[in-house]
Amino acid sequence: MSVGFIGAGQLAFALARGFTAAGVLAAHKITASSPDQELPTVGGLRKLGVNFTLSNKETVQKSDVLFLAVKPPIIPFVLDEIAPDIEERHLIVSCAAGVTISSIEKKLSAVRAFPKVIRLMTNTPVVVREGATVYATGTHAAVEDGHLLEQLMASVGYCVEVEEDSIDAVTGLSGSGPAYAFTAIDALADGGVKMGLTRRLAVRLGAQALLGAAKMLLESEQHPGQLKDNVCSPGGATIHAIHFLESGGFRSLLINAVEASCVRTRELQCLADKETVSPAAIKKTTLDNVKKTASKAGISLFNNKYPGSKQH
Repeated sequence: MSVGFIGAGQLAFALARGFTAAGVLAAHKITASSPDQELPTVGGLRKLGVNFTLSNKETVQKSDVLFLAVKPPIIPFVLDEIAPDIEERHLIVSCAAGVTISSIEKKLSAVRAFPKVIRLMTNTPVVVREGATVYATGTHAAVEDGHLLEQLMASVGYCVEVEEDSIDAVTGLSGSGPAYAFTAIDALADGGVKMGLTRRLAVRLGAQALLGAAKMLLESEQHPGQLKDNVCSPGGATIHAIHFLESGGFRSLLINAVEASCVRTRELQCLADKETVSPAAIKKTTLDNVKKTASKAGISLFNNKYPGSKQH
């Protein structure tokens, strides 16, 4: 089996690194394509030994399982480009938030009958094989196709099949969840530094606290509220801290964050349906022209941050 990524950004890097680290795929069996060969993630992919190309068509030709790892508004134009090259052997896996299976099948069916499509939502911790992934199968994807994808994704974390109408909510929860966790760790570390700890130690302790808590929860059969109560001694320091969090709307903020991400996911689907970036611009080989057109539409096509880098 060979795997291809159309898009060579954060997600492609995370999945490729996760698959190779898990031993389920050799690096030479992976191909990734992007019009921007200067992306730091492209350097990371090359260091892994992954094949990189500027041609999406070449990625299709070299792949059995094809991950669409580009921004949602770009999906329609990528599909227009690669549809003539899709064969019966291809399993198309969309990672784009908000883009429905039916919209992908409609595009591909204009050229290729009965395209096998799966919609997937995962997150970046796949890079350390602790991802959270859900997927839904399309009209023409067989049970075996779902099992193949589940076997692949289970090598880099938790994976489960869901109904497609659940995926937007999953995006808001676990898809965006790592960003919530990183923000929480950063804030906890700031608190530690304020109270006299070194930054390095504060970050490590904050991260370890979240890691340990998550592992305790997953390995127990207890409700998270019960585990929280177990830490809160009567009149102790922790219950005073919990009171402070509650008075600041801590729970409501997290609930609202999940909702906001979910709502934005649905908005992205609308952008993809409207095809706000011209097909001509997407197909141009000059990257500056692509970026310029996208900028006019208010869309960021490429993420130039390298995995693990800090945004300022």
